[in-house]
Amino acid sequence: MNKRRVISAAACLALLGGVGAMPVMARTTTRVVECGAQSCLKLSGKRADAAEAITLNGHGISVQGGRTWHARVPVRTVREWSAPYARSIEVGVAGQQREVPLPIGLLGQPTDLAMVVVRVK
Repeated sequence: MNKRRVISAAACLALLGGVGAMPVMARTTTRVVECGAQSCLKLSGKRADAAEAITLNGHGISVQGGRTWHARVPVRTVREWSAPYARSIEVGVAGQQREVPLPIGLLGQPTDLAMVVVRVK
């Protein structure tokens, strides 16, 4: 019985060690914002150390902030760095990559919509 408790305690510590590293990546969010005459993708998240590098689809990006950071990347650049019609991007913090969902339809096929009518019944 004592041996089981030792194994269980070791398993719990290993699990907690893994969970401790994940929250930094799990908090990365995206949204579309205006930046001048164009639209930008705003990324924000948290990292363990303010000196850790942030990448977007393998490209280094400049960020503002410390452990809580944010960056604005033109949508045109995100399109160039992403696969066509991508629904997520790969964000790296300190060399650890994670898929982060994009806002719906961001890299979809461009259309010329004059207007959209929504009616409530």
